[in-house]
Order: sequence, then structure tokens, then C-alpha cells
Amino acid sequence: MICQICHKRPATVHITKIINGVKTEMHICEQCAKEKEELGIKSDMSNFITPFSFSNILEGFMDFPGLGAVPREVHEEIRCPGCGISYDDFKKTGLFGCSQCYDTFRDRLEPIIKRIHGNTQHTGKVPKRSGGIIRLKRDIEGLKYELKKAVENEEYEKAAQIRDRIKELNNEK
Repeated sequence: MICQICHKRPATVHITKIINGVKTEMHICEQCAKEKEELGIKSDMSNFITPFSFSNILEGFMDFPGLGAVPREVHEEIRCPGCGISYDDFKKTGLFGCSQCYDTFRDRLEPIIKRIHGNTQHTGKVPKRSGGIIRLKRDIEGLKYELKKAVENEEYEKAAQIRDRIKELNNEK
């Protein structure tokens, strides 16, 4: 694919923008990308900063209105008591300093994680070897849901069977 700006060099930078539901794509060479200042690509490769780094994307989610963003005026400096990292430091790097950071910044992270992933609880695959307890908990949760539905539908025999199965699984823990 040839650069859409200079029509000379091969396109190595591919940009997709979606604004108000309208998708536009650009395929340009590295040199034209450096010359186009709005892309934020520096010409000095020693200071190469891409606007698409993880921390920039993460910061974009955190500052986007309606995604759990905290207005700068209201924003107070919160620091993790374990490592001393501030929320602003986390936004810049995308990295926490310790495991206590998750609890310290929980109220700000949960809305962001929920909007990015759709949920704050893992619902993906579980390893067969080491995931026995997790799989057991999932099975019990699923059975509890079925039990609730059976009681609501007045299927008491089915509910009794499900209840007994839940007791069996609880004993396996």
C-alpha cells in the first residue's frame, strides 16, 4: 500500500479514527506521519513518543466524561499508603506501585474497568489444572441462580434436586 499523502513511499502507519460513528482510515508513510503534527509523532527518534501508548489510551479513558473521570477542580491528591504513588502518577505511567494501590484507587478504577470490559468480575476461561476451586464456585453460583428460577416458577421438586447438588458441591470445597 502506498502513502495517501506523498504517493511515493510505502504506507507503514495506519490510522483509524471514529468520530460520531463515522470511520475514516489513513495509510501513510513514516515520514509523512512525522510531518503531520496532529499525530504527535516526533521527528527525533530518540524522543519517539507515540500517541497510542498504553498510558495515553488509559489516561484517555480516565479523563473521558462519563467514564469515571474526576474533574480536575474536584480532584484531590490521593496517595497509596503502601508505596506513595498518586493517582496522577498512575494515570501517567499506567502502572501501580504495589498491590495496595488497587484498594486505594478502587472507587476510581471500578467505573473505568466496568466500561472497558463490561464487568468488574472475570468471566473468562479458567485453567483446568489450577482452576478447580474457581470452577466449583462458578458451578455453585450457576446452581443458585437455577434454584432461584425454579422456586420462582414453583418447580419445587427441581428446586430440591438443585439444593441437594449445591450441598454436595459445598462439601467438596
